[in-house]
Amino acid sequence: MASLTVSALMLLQDAQALGTGQELKLDEIWVAGGFMMWPLGFCLAVGILIIIWKFIDLLMKSLGNRRLLSEVDGMIAQQRLDQALALCEESTAPAGEILAAGLKRYREGTERVTQAVENAGAIEVSKLERGLVWLATLSNVAPLLGFLGTVIGMIQAFQAIEIAGEVEATLVAGGIKVALITTASGLTIAIPISVAHNYFVDRVDRIVIDMEESAQKMIDAVHAVERGTG
Repeated sequence: MASLTVSALMLLQDAQALGTGQELKLDEIWVAGGFMMWPLGFCLAVGILIIIWKFIDLLMKSLGNRRLLSEVDGMIAQQRLDQALALCEESTAPAGEILAAGLKRYREGTERVTQAVENAGAIEVSKLERGLVWLATLSNVAPLLGFLGTVIGMIQAFQAIEIAGEVEATLVAGGIKVALITTASGLTIAIPISVAHNYFVDRVDRIVIDMEESAQKMIDAVHAVERGTG
């Protein structure tokens, strides 16, 4: 009992020392975290690359959609469908692919246009969501890797106690340090990746809503032409 009390006091003194300015540096954290820091570092690197790529990808597609829809919506409102089709075929924006698929069949009736828009929309939405599943996977895997490091660290701590035959702070401190560092690292990596994932999901939803609104305007225009009210 006395040895446990002494150990607890020593650990408390170490924690107080860290809190008074003896913070670990990044290289010290990497070394102290053990071999589990390598898969955690891999998760961080992959997550950063995907976030940068997805941010640029969605930004370019969003800007392309806005430029296209600002022109096409006016043409559709005036029922200049052939000109709108030519403009959509020249564009590389996701909205251009969807509207072009519908406008190519506007002479076949509203049902054919709606079906073509839905099929093209499903394809474009899957392209917009590309990479998001990896961010979701990383945000789930990183904490699990951290918890795995925690389990390994505790196993090392108890193994040291078993070998020594008594509880000493110097024996268990290394295992406990590994446990705490890997857990904190896993959560530190997972939190920003999860935030980025949710942000991209919201961006994709807004892009899809804009495309759906424009597609509905096109379908209404096709229906007006079909009824001869234009």
